[in-house]
Amino acid sequence: MIELKDQAFKTRLKEELENSKLTVKQLAEKIGVSPEMVTQYYTTKKLPKLDTFVRICKALNVSADYLLGLSDI
Repeated sequence: MIELKDQAFKTRLKEELENSKLTVKQLAEKIGVSPEMVTQYYTTKKLPKLDTFVRICKALNVSADYLLGLSDI
């Protein structure tokens, strides 16, 4: 079983959000959650549901493997 690298996810989510030039509010609107929930994804142990995770990847134009810390590209 592959272990999720929580810290990699949090760090990469925050970095990619900054790189995207989207605000937390804009990302939240794109993925259908509250801005507070987006913030929780990279500041707490809260992880998105799978369907929300897919929307995050699409909104930020990054691969799931990259956000999960399974690859460096």
